[in-house]
Amino acid sequence: MAEVLAETQALESTTLGIYRTATVVKGGRRFSFAALVVVGDRNGSVGIGYGKAPGVPAAIEKAQKDAKKNIKKVILKAGTLPHPVTGKFGASSVRLIPAAPGTGVIAGATVRAVLEMAGVVDCLTKSYGSNNHKNLSRAVLEGLLSLRLRTDIEALRGVKLEKTAVDEILEASKKHMSDATDASAAIEKAKAPVNTVGQKKPGGKKGGRKPRRGGDKPAGEAPKAEAPAAAAPAEEPKSE
Repeated sequence: MAEVLAETQALESTTLGIYRTATVVKGGRRFSFAALVVVGDRNGSVGIGYGKAPGVPAAIEKAQKDAKKNIKKVILKAGTLPHPVTGKFGASSVRLIPAAPGTGVIAGATVRAVLEMAGVVDCLTKSYGSNNHKNLSRAVLEGLLSLRLRTDIEALRGVKLEKTAVDEILEASKKHMSDATDASAAIEKAKAPVNTVGQKKPGGKKGGRKPRRGGDKPAGEAPKAEAPAAAAPAEEPKSE
């Protein structure tokens, strides 16, 4: 789960792995911990940090500080990548492929965490070689840093490039979404009004609550106690 680091910068942190090491000393074994953390704002900024400490919380804190020092800006296009790219680091290699809107991030836990912190919403991935967390995360970051926009390549080479496959996918998805919106609006407009003829309406003469006997009394008022009936006078005996 992502942890918010700074509200002003909108930075979030995700822990990729916790590692424990032991040093054998005269009195036994002494443990230390290391943490691998990725930090990003989900809007094109991402960084990876590594920290060591005798305790886990301290190691994570040091890794977060290291990641914030190494934050890099990556180039994205409409929530996906401008073009396919392959990132390599050590024995790991990751292939990143742009995807249409609504696809989501199809990747493993480590690759997904780095892409989501960078702000990628739709992407297909495939990893090769080692599945070590450190190598995979660095390979994804190397691939993201090698992305270029079409305008940058045109300015660098001095040529005019045609539309790429990613541009065609994005245009087709926008057209499809607009058509779906128009169709739903037409369906709502074509709905016939509800026929209420012959239905009893609440309230009025026939509806509503019937009045109680003796009229309505305000709530909370206790009923008045009735006075006891007077006793009938005793009959006098008749004299003969």
